[in-house]
Amino acid sequence: MAIKYQFNKTSLHELNKQLRIRLRALPTLKNKESALRAEVKRAKDKAKELDDALLRKTQEYDYMVRLWGEFEHSLVSVEDVEMTVIKIAGVRIPVFKEVIFKVKDYSLFARPPWYSEGVDILKELARIGIEGVFYVEKMHLLDHARKKTTQKVNLYEKVQIPGYETAITKIKRFMEDEENLAKSAMKIVKTRQQNMEVEA
Repeated sequence: MAIKYQFNKTSLHELNKQLRIRLRALPTLKNKESALRAEVKRAKDKAKELDDALLRKTQEYDYMVRLWGEFEHSLVSVEDVEMTVIKIAGVRIPVFKEVIFKVKDYSLFARPPWYSEGVDILKELARIGIEGVFYVEKMHLLDHARKKTTQKVNLYEKVQIPGYETAITKIKRFMEDEENLAKSAMKIVKTRQQNMEVEA
């Protein structure tokens, strides 16, 4: 990114102002990046933990596989997933609260005795699975925000701040050279005047 400037005091003042803004913002952006990085890791760990829990639970209920053939699959459905939104390092992130299930009415007398336990097992497995998917999505949202913040940090650190510093140095040198030339010209004019006075 080429920084546009002119060789005058106004441009120098504006470049200094822009440089100060970026230098003040850089530590905040770095803190935001590290906070987002930590949150991404936390979400990733939680997603892995829930995935492992779901695997353990399904293995735990392997002995009931034959019974699930008798189970009415449309009996339990997900009605809603409740969540709230919080801000983490300035990024709006959803927070999982609970899953609301809808259970169709069924006769306890017409169904096998394990049916009510089957409903609870199904709810538990569904809740763990939904929460796992939720944390994977949360991880992707946070990671996207982290990548954007990292890009901005790199832009400031590696492109804009050095660019502004270079431009400021060039303007200062140009202005010093102009001042030196003006002084030299004045000395030459003064020397000529003195020589002309001596000759006269």
